Amino acid sequence: MEDGTEQMVDFGFVGDVDKCDGQMLATLIDEGVVPVMAPLTHDGQGNLLNTNADTIAGETAKALAPYYDVILIYSFEHAGVLTDPDDEASVIAHINAESFEQLKADGTVSGGMIPKIENALEAVKAGVTRVIITKADAIDGKHGTSITA
Repeated sequence: MEDGTEQMVDFGFVGDVDKCDGQMLATLIDEGVVPVMAPLTHDGQGNLLNTNADTIAGETAKALAPYYDVILIYSFEHAGVLTDPDDEASVIAHINAESFEQLKADGTVSGGMIPKIENALEAVKAGVTRVIITKADAIDGKHGTSITA
């Protein structure tokens, strides 16, 4: 709150990922099946939950990392993580844990980009080769911001 006190927020039917079966996914992939992961989860008691799609993608990538060389690509409306939100050419080419802390401290990275990069760094820490944050029409792995250890 503005006065410095904390208030609990009930986000309703929002879920989180408890587990992702990488071995099962790897078996399906090896059999030629392309798994499609949706941001719908359940609470085990019959209630559907909406789970952040970045979280689903990150958890899936981490689960597959022991089986494959995984590159996770987060796509959204910008060309990557930008130093200037109004300048699509201001893409930060590379971010690691150390530079992320500096970018947060100086305010370059803020708001919804913070959890996106935190998810990316967690994925890399768990064995994902790298994470790329880029525009949806540039998911070839050559454009955007690369997140590594």
